[in-house]
Amino acid sequence: MDVTDFFTGEIATELLKQLVLISAKAWKYKSIADRLIILIETIQPTIHEIQYSGVELPPHRQAQIGMLAGTLEKGKKLTERVLSSRRWNMYRQFTLAKKMEKLEKTISDFMKNQILTHILADVHQHRANADVRFDRVERSLTGLEEQLGSMKIGGGGMITDAMKIAEATMEIETSSDDEKFGVGLEMGKRKVKKMMFNAEGGLFGISGMGGVGKTTLARDLEHDNEVRCYFENRILFLTVSQSPILDELRTRIWGFLTGCESVNNVPDWNLQYNGGVKTKKLVILDDVWTRKALDSLTSNLPSCTILVVSRSKLADPNATYDVEVLREDEAISLFCLCAFGQKTIPPGFDKDLVKKVAGECKGLPLALKVTGASLKDRPEMYWQGALQRLSKGEPADETHETRLLLHMEASLTGLDETARECFLDLGAFPEDRKIPVDILINMWIEVHDLDEAVAFATLVDLSHKNLLTLGKDPRLGSTYASYYDVFVTQHDVLRDLALHLSNKGKINRRKRLLMPKREKELPKTWGKNCDEEYNAEIVLLSYNHKDHNVDRLCVFVAGEMDDMDWSDFDMDFPKAEVLLLNFSSDKYVLPPFLSKMTRLKVLVIINNGMSPAILRDFSMFANLSKLRSLWLERVHVPELYNTTIPMKHLHKMSLILCKINNSFDQTGVDVSSIFPKLGDLTIDHCDDLVTLPSSICKMTSLNSLSITNCPRLGELPKNLSKLLALELLRLYACPELKALPDEICELPQLKYLDISQCVSMSCLPEDIGKLKTLEKIDMRECYISGRVKSAVSLESLRHVICDKDVAFIWEEVERAVPGLKVEAAEKCFSLDWLDE
Repeated sequence: MDVTDFFTGEIATELLKQLVLISAKAWKYKSIADRLIILIETIQPTIHEIQYSGVELPPHRQAQIGMLAGTLEKGKKLTERVLSSRRWNMYRQFTLAKKMEKLEKTISDFMKNQILTHILADVHQHRANADVRFDRVERSLTGLEEQLGSMKIGGGGMITDAMKIAEATMEIETSSDDEKFGVGLEMGKRKVKKMMFNAEGGLFGISGMGGVGKTTLARDLEHDNEVRCYFENRILFLTVSQSPILDELRTRIWGFLTGCESVNNVPDWNLQYNGGVKTKKLVILDDVWTRKALDSLTSNLPSCTILVVSRSKLADPNATYDVEVLREDEAISLFCLCAFGQKTIPPGFDKDLVKKVAGECKGLPLALKVTGASLKDRPEMYWQGALQRLSKGEPADETHETRLLLHMEASLTGLDETARECFLDLGAFPEDRKIPVDILINMWIEVHDLDEAVAFATLVDLSHKNLLTLGKDPRLGSTYASYYDVFVTQHDVLRDLALHLSNKGKINRRKRLLMPKREKELPKTWGKNCDEEYNAEIVLLSYNHKDHNVDRLCVFVAGEMDDMDWSDFDMDFPKAEVLLLNFSSDKYVLPPFLSKMTRLKVLVIINNGMSPAILRDFSMFANLSKLRSLWLERVHVPELYNTTIPMKHLHKMSLILCKINNSFDQTGVDVSSIFPKLGDLTIDHCDDLVTLPSSICKMTSLNSLSITNCPRLGELPKNLSKLLALELLRLYACPELKALPDEICELPQLKYLDISQCVSMSCLPEDIGKLKTLEKIDMRECYISGRVKSAVSLESLRHVICDKDVAFIWEEVERAVPGLKVEAAEKCFSLDWLDE
């Protein structure tokens, strides 16, 4: 059976799960999701019978089921977009609903043609031939068992005994045979096999964070029957390790590939293999730590397939399988095997307690195994204590610390001091929360004195080492990218590692003072130590009713803050440079010690509640004379007056999902005098913003102005030409904005203009050609159809992005301006993909 066919059933299963989630969570899509569920459930039994028949289908049948697989795969991607779509973007919701209707029609048409019925008939017709194939696999399995001889799994028995424990299992190596158990990793095996089988040689990768089961997956592939048949049993498995003896490893690879295994040295590694008929061979390089080691072992190799296993992404991303954590049911099975010696929770034991403890491991196999083994034969009261410790990011016991956290800490090996500090900074963000890239990079710029490019490179390096997950976004890394709506995430076990490494030493002397989760009250020890100043550079306070966070980086995770009594926590954090307040409330009282944080450079206030919060005691900002960056999210922006004390060093301000109210509307308020050095202003998803104050044009230091997703913004100030330093102007998704003021053409430094999804805008300014420094224009889904003659004078222009149907207005400019690229982009929400 074709490899693509093999995945159809699995894709259908994943799609079905996504549709169930949509039906439960996204009411606007519920009816169409329910209809799609019925369709998928109707065809799923037939798909499964075809999938597991073992019959080699003829090419035309493979093509037909391949078309179905392609449709289901695109449907799966569509459901992922539906689940991640923001509820306030009505246009996106409308277009996604249309796509789901198109998906329903495509699958329905496929069913009407009864293609699956015809394929199933072919399967039954070829059943007899399938017996021959099964005999071949049976002989291969027998040969494999004889070859491995006395290999034990689960404390006794041969490989066939292990297969009785769990078919298609994942073996997790531990120090004792009694601790070897398995749970399914079949999905990963199939995906890696698909990559290797669909290519004739090349470099492939298995990547993932420490303890996720990469080596186990590689070992399973080494002994997999299909893999061994495909490569004719010519497979070499080598463990490279952190300190490899490269000459010895090169010699072994050379001998394996050329058949000259008696050679002790490789005189010239830069060889070209001319060994006659080429045979399929697989080299698995496990535990590879650096690109340098990989290049040394693989450069100028004879034709073969190489599978590199590493915590870092060393192979091409399109040829790399990122090992995922276990699903909840798999995680419970593995945890129970280690804790109870069986795959289910024993009768009489507290099921909720077991699920909560296992849940703290977040699906990480090593964490599940180590934690489960550490609780084996322990009473329930001990489990309760372990749960409390785990919820605080502490090890369950000494064994848990040495076998899990020390193993995870090895992932930090090879990081330079700055990258290691940046990793530890991630512990200062609340768990299970997306971290805006903009906040993270800006924090590193201020705390670690990094340039923006270096901070971004550090972020990418941590992602490549699987120490955080950087969302896939086409804007990442582009010259004029903005990251206020791009996020990173981190596995909780890695966050626990950051907390574990930070929570050492005396409280008042720690470099980072962190509370890992929300508690009912602040730690009493913190109040007892208020007489002595805290020297921490990073402080995280997480209070269940009202939480907080301070010092060089300070993070507060809060509930209702209107009645917070700070009298017992008159803390002093003289080294605080970054303060992050994270809460869920309609009202929030700023902590009084904020007024004493005279070295504060970055302040981030994020309300996770459903409605914007009113901030109390905002007057304390007057004491933040060194503040350089301010991020406000889902709060009421305080009104500004001419008496407001200027924030003389504020360079960057971001207002996200805020209520602007009358903040900028006070007659005579000169915002340029309140923010005299502001260089970057972002206003995003502020639905009550109608106009900008004209005094904003006096901000001669303003370099970047982003007004995005503001549905009521109708016009811009007419004297924009006074923004002498402005280089980036983003006006994305402002549907009521009908035109750009003519004065925009007088901006002497403008390099980037984004008017995409400004659907009411019908023309560009006549004198746009005066923008001699303009390098890029993004006008997707902006229905401008008239040519602008002066545009041929845009001598610095090198990139225009627009819809296909308006690309013609740039034809003359493209001929006049050397090197100009006009990118006729597809509409963001095109339905054409479902017509394939």
